[in-house]
Amino acid sequence: MVTSIESFSLNELINKLQASGDLIIIDDKVKAKYELAGTAKQYEGKKPVLFNNVEGYQYPVLIGLYWNRKVIASIFSRSEEDLPDFIADTVSRWRSKESVIKPIILDKGPANEIIELNPDLNLIPVPTHFLNDGGPYFLSSAVIAKDPETGIRNTSINRVMVTGPRSATMLMDEGRHLRDYYERAEKQGKPLEITINNGVEPSVYFTSLVPSALCPINRDELEIASELRGKPIELLQSQTVDVEGIANAQFIIEGEILPEVREPEGPCAEVTGYYANRADRWVVKVKAITHRIDSIFHTLLPGKEVYNSVGLVGETNVCRLVSSQVPGVKAIHFPHGGCGFYKAVIQLKKKAEGEAKNAIMATFAAFPSLRIAVVVDDDVDIYNPEDVDWAISTRFDPIKGMLLVENALGHELNPMTRNGVGSKIGMDATQPLGNLEEFKRVKTQEV
Repeated sequence: MVTSIESFSLNELINKLQASGDLIIIDDKVKAKYELAGTAKQYEGKKPVLFNNVEGYQYPVLIGLYWNRKVIASIFSRSEEDLPDFIADTVSRWRSKESVIKPIILDKGPANEIIELNPDLNLIPVPTHFLNDGGPYFLSSAVIAKDPETGIRNTSINRVMVTGPRSATMLMDEGRHLRDYYERAEKQGKPLEITINNGVEPSVYFTSLVPSALCPINRDELEIASELRGKPIELLQSQTVDVEGIANAQFIIEGEILPEVREPEGPCAEVTGYYANRADRWVVKVKAITHRIDSIFHTLLPGKEVYNSVGLVGETNVCRLVSSQVPGVKAIHFPHGGCGFYKAVIQLKKKAEGEAKNAIMATFAAFPSLRIAVVVDDDVDIYNPEDVDWAISTRFDPIKGMLLVENALGHELNPMTRNGVGSKIGMDATQPLGNLEEFKRVKTQEV
């Protein structure tokens, strides 16, 4: 078994991608503001892109690591087909406590080779991605915090906008553990200490995306990352806060989210394909930055990278939760057209009328961000949008098969919600039970 911290790092991963021909390298000079993301957009869905020459900065920038599922599968030495089950099996083992590999804490590691106690965020090549963005954004960095009462760690991906050399504003979604931690700390009049870890290994990134419904608040989520890599995640003792950072990250920003302080954040291009509005949000005071000598900044483009990531972590795990209540559910897919968060297609081997609506309600409960759930029979390819549309067009009865849910908790980034509350629709696009001649699907001879 591999034992080196570096064997799992972004640096080693880049070396492997380059050796296998799965990396695009751009040596031409690009600006961090708009130009880098605009160039990367032309490669979206293909291979990751490494920008070696970002004007005004000494560090390269990697983008697109997660926008191709084949590349993601190769990272974990799995086939594209096996990858969702691998992630779901890992989370299931952790949830059942069959196997728990706890992180270990080190004093020294790659991510604190350089220690900056007079930090300056402006020295890091944080891109301004889209034309109306409010500023440079950390979009793929893992935020680690500790429960103010129990000390248990949580890790999540949050957007963080740079507002000055030692300051930033950030979004904390409602219903997530980080927001819960902060609100309890704020009631005590205390800041919430955090580390913002940029350029983390894939096991940490995917752990940060596991839905809160699957992660009890009294469990350390970084144990999932240890399970994914098959050995303990190494953490680094911080210089100024009582929260650890990821030992093989590229940059670790140590800071605290201030109580009772709000400053403007946004606009920011989001997974919806729209800009999240500018509003007064939470303020981060930066206390120190540690990093590698050979740091590479990691970012992503909201789009295929997010859809792939959320789908890989969410689809199979949600399917297992739902199928435990509705055994006929075979698979669930979060299509890209639903932004990875808002639409689910559910494949059901129906045994009784009414099962489809049960599956819809269970899926909404398992993944509250969803707005649309479509149930189809097991003869429909849920990964083929045309086949799903065909089922809706020929098997969905709007009078009998529609389920409307009003004033339900959803995803506050969706503009069709108000403070995260909105309407949802479920569609039963399954054929009536019985061997009905009019629903016999045409077939050709296999040749």
